[in-house]
Amino acid sequence: MNEVFLDTETTGLSFKEGHKIVEIACIETKDLLPTKQIFHEIINPQRDVPEEAFNIHGFSTEFLQNKKIFSEIAEKFLNFIQNKKIIIHNASFDLGFLNYELGFLKKNEIKKENIIDSLTIAREKFPGSSNSLDALCKRFNIDLSKRTKHNALLDCELLREVYINLLDVKEPKLIFSNEKNLNENILNEPSNLKKYSKKIIKPTSEELLKHEKFLKSEIKKNYFN
Repeated sequence: MNEVFLDTETTGLSFKEGHKIVEIACIETKDLLPTKQIFHEIINPQRDVPEEAFNIHGFSTEFLQNKKIFSEIAEKFLNFIQNKKIIIHNASFDLGFLNYELGFLKKNEIKKENIIDSLTIAREKFPGSSNSLDALCKRFNIDLSKRTKHNALLDCELLREVYINLLDVKEPKLIFSNEKNLNENILNEPSNLKKYSKKIIKPTSEELLKHEKFLKSEIKKNYFN
């Protein structure tokens, strides 16, 4: 099963107070390595963007007015995440907004059993510490120089790096993938080469003794010459 790293930006902290999504980003990976498949949409929330939210992500009311509304991108979004493990930092926040919008459109909500919350993992690993995405990036020495504003697409990539570090696997499957490709290449060789490659000839005791005597004589001869 492939994974999706997901992040959203919103007009505020609670959908119950009428706040809406203004950006959704998803990066698909396979064994945590990017597949280059990305979903990214900037969305018209059909309401004003408070100054506090604008200061965080930089999307103004005017800028968002000509963007697509959620109903126009919902099906494409659902198709992108279908049958994939979804990794989110502080999942309850993003899921609350997404499922509210999906419910309003009478579409299936995202099930919690498909979600991995990296914040939960971080809290278990570093209890009592700050486990925000920024704090974890600093802990793992992940470059934050591009993060002048909160950006869902950039945050997905940062989350991928954080998640890999949380699992202590660095860049997983990279070496194993190379080994797998090498093994597949060997298996695709002509059958006579496969048989040749598998044949192992062990020297006899007599041959080993002769080889040892030869080495001793050569070493002695070269040493004194």
